[in-house]
This record gives sequence, C-alpha cells and structure tokens, in this order.
Amino acid sequence: MGYMLLNAGTGEQGRAGLLVNGQVYDVEKETGEAGFASTLGILNDWPRAEPLLQAAVTAIAAGRPRQAGVALAGVNLLAPVMYPGAIYCAGANYLDHVREMERAQNMPEGPTMKDLGETPWHFIKSPRSTIRGPGAVIPLPAFSKTVDWEIELVAIIGRTATNVPVADALDYVAGYTIANDLSARDAMLRHKNPPESPFRFDWVAHKSFDGSCPTGPWIAPAKDVGNPHKLGLKLWVDGELMQNSNSDQLIFDVAEQIAGISSRVTLHPGDMILTGTPAGVGTPRKIFLKPGQTVKLWIEKIGEFEHRLA
Repeated sequence: MGYMLLNAGTGEQGRAGLLVNGQVYDVEKETGEAGFASTLGILNDWPRAEPLLQAAVTAIAAGRPRQAGVALAGVNLLAPVMYPGAIYCAGANYLDHVREMERAQNMPEGPTMKDLGETPWHFIKSPRSTIRGPGAVIPLPAFSKTVDWEIELVAIIGRTATNVPVADALDYVAGYTIANDLSARDAMLRHKNPPESPFRFDWVAHKSFDGSCPTGPWIAPAKDVGNPHKLGLKLWVDGELMQNSNSDQLIFDVAEQIAGISSRVTLHPGDMILTGTPAGVGTPRKIFLKPGQTVKLWIEKIGEFEHRLA
C-alpha cells in the first residue's frame, strides 16, 4: 500500500505524518523512532527510514496502527520540508517554455543548451525566507508589479550525493513534491549596469523574495512515483488553467540535474531541486499575479495544493 509523507501542525517545524487511506498517523509514534518526529529527520536517515515507514504502513493497512489516525481534513499541512539546507532551481529547462519565451521576444527557435553541449544551470533560493506551505497567504513584494507563477516538479534528496553519475542519480531521490517558483520579472535587471556586466542580474530580488517558494502538499515517495519524466503538471489562477504540460518536456532531466549539481557541490538529505517550469507562465501574455488571487498547483501521482496572494 502506498503513502504520502507530510508535515503537519503548527510552529516552526511541525510533525511528520503518514497519509494512508485519507488518515494521518504520527510517524514517530508509528515507528518508535524519536529521530523521525520531523520530515527532515526522516530524510537525514532515508535508507533506514524507508523500510520502517513501509512496515508502519503495512501494519496500518492490516488494522494494527499504534494510534488512531486523524482525517486529512482535520490536519493543518505545513511545507513538506522545514527547512531544506539548499534549494536549487533550474532555469529555462522545459522545451515548451523555452519556445514560448522565444516567441514572446520575437526570436527564432534555436538549439537548446543541451543541444549545444552545455550542462544544467541552477540558481539558489534562501530556504527559511522563501519556503511556505499549503494554504499560505503570500504578500506580493512591494518592489515588483510583475510577479509570475511557475509550477515545478521538485526532487527531494534522500542520500548524500557527490559526483553522482547520471545512471545512478535517481537512486538519491527520496521523493517528489510541488513548488511554485514565484518570480518578480521586473526586478531581475540592474539597469544601470551595462549588458555585458556579470553584476547586471539581481537573483535575490527576482527569485528569492520572502515567500517565493510555496511547496506542498506532501512528499510522494520516489518508488511510488516511478518515472519522473512522464508526469502531467497543471496550474490555475483563480480557477483559470494557465499551465498544462508534462515533465516529458524537460530539457535536462532529473537525473542529469542531480549529476550536474553534485559534480560541483555536495547534495545533502532534504535538499530540494526545482527542476524547471513548462509553458503557460504569465510573461508572454503580460498577465501577472494580483493581491487576493488564488493559485492551485497539481502534479500527477503527487497531488495538489493552493496558496493565496496578498
């Protein structure tokens, strides 16, 4: 039987829970492992934790839980990991998104960076400042009038990874979740810098403002997701479908991204990799987020969650 690993409660950390048949069970109580009180604690011990979680789920399914479950509707979901050590975010990594941005800028279709022999490219978000959970109300930054949405499949690392080959890279993934890589489009450039300046781009204002990484609703174990390169992704703003694509549009796939990052810096358990966004962002249509709007995100085999803007 399958399960989802979630984070629930109140406060800074919450408690790790197993979602089984619509009921949530406290992981520490079900496994008897004090270190499993948080999802980050579980991820830090993932090779040992995974079979213990499955054993707990098997006992629950057989009618032998150690505690009464709580209906999911009665649980306050928090971000699945509070807080990862690092958040790596892929840029321009869906073919359909690259093509829509080329059209928006009246550029001809060109070869992708992968076609040209380049390696995956990532920027970093600040975990404690940017991570928010399901149902969060996120204030739009005062310095931006063009905040855009970007649904992303997120790979969550479950084993320390250094110089991992592509062929083995998915073995280092504990599970997957969903994120909205909120982007302040008009805060990207420092216009007084010349175009050739390496200091022209402001990645903090553009991508790492407070609340710019809402995530949820939980972690779907990698073994249950299976192939991460054939998953539907959808995002709605106030009920209007904006993004509708599939992870088969990834330019550098999840394994290639893990291999690329780990060749430069060690990945640690709990680290998150936002793998890129597909077509359907607001920029080409000059539509941007406004206070009071609700964004809903869904990825096949993982689930869905919402957040609002203020």
